[in-house]
Amino acid sequence: MSNDQHQHGEAKFDERKVRIEKMEKLREQNVNPYPRSDFKPNTSSIKLTETFAPLTNEEIEKQTAVYKYVGRIIMIRDFGKGGFLLLADQEGRFQAFISKADLSEQEFFIYKHLDIGDFVGVEGKCFKTRTGDLAIHTVKLVLMSKALRPLPEKFHGLTDVEARYRQRYLDLIVNPESKEVFKKRSMMVNFIRSYLSEKGFLEVETPMMHPIAGGAVAKPFITHHNALGVDLYMRIAPELYLKRLLVGGFEKVFELNRNFRNEGISTFHNPEFTMMEVYMAYGTYEDHIELVEDLVTSMVKKFYNTETLKYGEHQLSFARPWAKISVHDVVLKNCPSLTAEILKDKEALIKYIKTKHYATMLPKDPNIGEMLMLVFDEEVQPKIVNPTFITHYPVEISPLARRFDDDPSVTERFELFIAGKEVANAFTELNDPIDQKGRFLEQEKNKAKGDEEAHQFDDDFITALEHAMPPAAGLGIGIDRLVMLLTDSQSIRDVILFPVLRPKKQEEEQGE
Repeated sequence: MSNDQHQHGEAKFDERKVRIEKMEKLREQNVNPYPRSDFKPNTSSIKLTETFAPLTNEEIEKQTAVYKYVGRIIMIRDFGKGGFLLLADQEGRFQAFISKADLSEQEFFIYKHLDIGDFVGVEGKCFKTRTGDLAIHTVKLVLMSKALRPLPEKFHGLTDVEARYRQRYLDLIVNPESKEVFKKRSMMVNFIRSYLSEKGFLEVETPMMHPIAGGAVAKPFITHHNALGVDLYMRIAPELYLKRLLVGGFEKVFELNRNFRNEGISTFHNPEFTMMEVYMAYGTYEDHIELVEDLVTSMVKKFYNTETLKYGEHQLSFARPWAKISVHDVVLKNCPSLTAEILKDKEALIKYIKTKHYATMLPKDPNIGEMLMLVFDEEVQPKIVNPTFITHYPVEISPLARRFDDDPSVTERFELFIAGKEVANAFTELNDPIDQKGRFLEQEKNKAKGDEEAHQFDDDFITALEHAMPPAAGLGIGIDRLVMLLTDSQSIRDVILFPVLRPKKQEEEQGE
């Protein structure tokens, strides 16, 4: 640890010691620094501002209402026999004027022993200061909770990215824009739920622990159930359970909840993430194209009243209709040295990929579909900016999707890409139990060859399909990624309150 770091650590420790001493002095004066919440607020910063900001000084002076306001102290301006406290609540900030003449001896003692970070309650009438700022003229002051540690420095804030994620509570306190992102996320999730409910979809809940990892192609987390003596998998997708509900007679269902995938961490990947899956009987993937377009454009209009949003260096246009193009055609369009003939020739495609920077990603004994998607992922996907539906996915990488009747090598599937990232995935569901069994067996072969993400064989799901599932369409939307795009957040960690992080080194823990 450097001398600067050591001194900084000592300063933080000393301030904590001073705060503890203040707390002890308060206790000596029969002031509980952590009382039960008997002081009930009857207003908020936003309500006070909306009520009094439009009024003149004379109009405010005529008001007789007494307000109780609570918040965390984020600034203290002390003038000896009084001062101002700037308090922050969930909605914003409001200040309180303190005067020794208006408080009891004990209350003024409390005021003199306050620190930035403490929660307090103030009671009084609202007025305008000589500088034109609104404030509560405090006639009662209550300590709600004493902070023993200081907040990050006022002017520097909490800018260390790792610290923001590891101590999210501090990030929310000192970075108002971060709190706004999470408030907006909550409102967006509520909007999605209301939207689907109004269209007749029933929200359901399915298991988080599965006996078989299914519903997607991904590596699962494994856990163990002691009483049953069996290993279980944290779900990678709710798909197969939601489709069982279609077999059972539900026609329009959705689930908005967590999935878990034992994969790498990046700006667009978190091992624990929020996914929404939507299933409609008697629908096709085209119906979900319409649903996704309408849902997302409705959200953009609702929250921003525009069709164009900034995301990083891009200006995203959500104007309808969105572009639609097949995997095959978009690869040919963006890869000039490829031809339709090469895309049909396994050896020619292998030769092409071996000349590229991603040649090491070529699977052992690859099939045409896998190689087509590798070219798409590496050369095409990063170039997609505006919302674009990529359709007609190879059957080899779509084990749960229905084939096209006129071309069984591709499936009735789309993925939605925005700003180079996948946001949604949907397909007309495969409800043929014989075909589904064959697809599962192919995935089993891939697993035997070392593919850890291959889909496991699910005999119970085949049994369910043999009882007949109506023709249907399924859709999955990555909620975290959608919120990222709609809030101009560059990392998935910026929209997940408590993202998965690498463990801190022991010496770093001790250094703090």
